[in-house]
Amino acid sequence: MQGIIATPKGDVWALGLSKNQLLHFPGGAIDKGRIVCEGREVEPCSSMLGPFHLGIDQQDRIWVTNAMAGHVTRFPAADPTKAEKFDSGWSGSGLGIDSQGNVWVTNRLGNTLRGAFVLGDMLVTLKTGGNGDEVLLRAMGRQTGSDGGSVSLLRPDGSHFPGSPFTAGGLPGPWAATIDGNDNVWISNFAAPHNPITQLCGARTENCPPGFKTGDQIGPPGGYVGGGLQMQTDLAIGPAGDVWVMNNWQDFDSCFGVPAEALSTRCGGQGVTVFFGMAKPVRSPQIGPARAP
Repeated sequence: MQGIIATPKGDVWALGLSKNQLLHFPGGAIDKGRIVCEGREVEPCSSMLGPFHLGIDQQDRIWVTNAMAGHVTRFPAADPTKAEKFDSGWSGSGLGIDSQGNVWVTNRLGNTLRGAFVLGDMLVTLKTGGNGDEVLLRAMGRQTGSDGGSVSLLRPDGSHFPGSPFTAGGLPGPWAATIDGNDNVWISNFAAPHNPITQLCGARTENCPPGFKTGDQIGPPGGYVGGGLQMQTDLAIGPAGDVWVMNNWQDFDSCFGVPAEALSTRCGGQGVTVFFGMAKPVRSPQIGPARAP
């Protein structure tokens, strides 16, 4: 299982990455849960490939990123069979929806031909019984801000915002996206040895520094570092404006194969890093698009 959300109506939706699954729990009731679809025979699963994360917008539509494809999938919560696909970037992972219904998507392998080749290699490796995660994550570990991932910004109708997809020095391996109370977006990175978090100017540019455009990186050229940041997955913003970042991995070689015993515990990351008061606060609980207090 991978992404899971609760909706403003109280429903819970979840994704199964390896089996290409979509699950629904009406009202959050575990005894009423069902597998909406599995595999690639029926919609919306036939429009998904390695579903990774999901979010719900103001029109009660669910958006899904796809780890093994170059698009996002959208369907109405009331009728998941009416699925649509929109180009985004290679190996989508994180997703955040702002107050205007715009959808921010992190593309771990960017939008270049290099990213397409890595994704192809990953799929072939999986089909032949190998470890696709190792192909993906080692490629991300070699990426830099100038030749790394990207962030796409889709309007509510699925079209790209001007300038999208965005690249920046602080996006070597973008993984998750979260929206703050100013509608600016914060991105985590999974890319050794440099693992910053990065703030991008959102669609409401009046909340950005003077002269900044939507998608411009705010802050240091390489993103914000320090505090013991390692290879990150999720991040979140709390009601005090603190940015909470999850250190997921710390050493690639300890995560694959059979590492030396002394290094065998160095795969998992060392806890959580907190940047106090860095972002505009958001209202809790965070269900649906982010809202300012």
